[in-house]
This record gives sequence, C-alpha cells and structure tokens, in this order.
Amino acid sequence: MNNFISFQIHGDADHGGGIAESVASLLAFFEGTATQGPGGFFSAIMPGLASMENIHPLLVHFPVAFLLAFFALDFVGTLVKKPQWRGVASWLLYLGTIAAVFTVTAGFMAANTVAHGDNVHAIMERHEHIGILVLTLAAVLSLWRIRSGSLIQGAANTLFLMLAALLCALLSLGADLGGLMVYKYGVAVEAVIVPDNHHGHSI
Repeated sequence: MNNFISFQIHGDADHGGGIAESVASLLAFFEGTATQGPGGFFSAIMPGLASMENIHPLLVHFPVAFLLAFFALDFVGTLVKKPQWRGVASWLLYLGTIAAVFTVTAGFMAANTVAHGDNVHAIMERHEHIGILVLTLAAVLSLWRIRSGSLIQGAANTLFLMLAALLCALLSLGADLGGLMVYKYGVAVEAVIVPDNHHGHSI
C-alpha cells in the first residue's frame, strides 16, 4: 500500500517496478487485510484514525469548511443579488453549527484526556473559549435566519454579515491556536525520531 501511495506522490521516481509493482502492492495490501479481524481491518484501512487519542482533530475541519463557505457565499450572494446563493449559504450555516456542536463537545473531552504541560494550558483554555464563542455565534445566526422566515434584508442583513465576519475571524483564531498546540508543542502527537537519511521533497 505504501508503494502504491508513493507512486501517486512521486510519479514512481523512487521505485523501479513502475505501475505493475504498485498495483501488485495494492492487491497484496487488500489480500492481507481480508484475513484480519474487524479491528485489524479498520487499523489497516484507517491507520491515522485508529491511532488518534480523540476525534476532535477529525471533526474540527467540518465547521471550519462549512462556516467559512457560508460567509463567502452569503456575502457574494448579497452583493450580486442572488437569493439562491444565499439560500445555499443558509444550509451551510446550519451544517456548520451542527458540526460545531460535535466539535466543541469532542474538544472538551480531549482537553480532559490529552496530557499537556503548563506552557500549553493557557493556550488550550483560550482555544476552548474561542470555540464556545464560535458555537454560540453560529447558533445565534442560525436561529436568526430560521426565525426570519425569509432572507434578511437591508440594515439587518448588514449587521448579520458583520456578525458572520466576526464568526469567521474567531474561527480562524481558534484554528491558529489549535495548530500552535499541535505543531509547536506536540499536543497529542507521538514523537518520531527522524533518521539522518530522512526523505525530503524538492519543489
């Protein structure tokens, strides 16, 4: 399986067998996983997910994608007067709010189970507070949109879009703090010793 993936990434620059070897490797991978139990099969198919201590890093992408797309589509739809676009934006807002509920819940669970030092605790608390603000603001905007019964217009829509922009700003700040905890402080990351002849990529 690794050879197959490497072929896709490198165009087979590192392997001599070409496509035939990659296909054989893929078939051997599936043959091997077929003989394993459900747990082993899942670990082989989704090794990253199986090794995660919690699912917060998996869920966090959904509210980020949905809510940023909601604001972009609603803002552009307002400018070009496309109510259909804004209708789609409403559904992106609702999906983003639902995703935020699960993400914040998983985040609280992760904070109580993931080991971290004092140097990370303050960052984690800020990350949590921003997450709660994002969820609260998304829920308020969703309820406002639903209760209006139709697309918000005029000055009310200007205020709505300003709050949506604030939502996106908070979302970005929270994501930045999450990345800081992982990539600088290694929260919930197992240290890997990189050998001297490690594989590098040139652009």
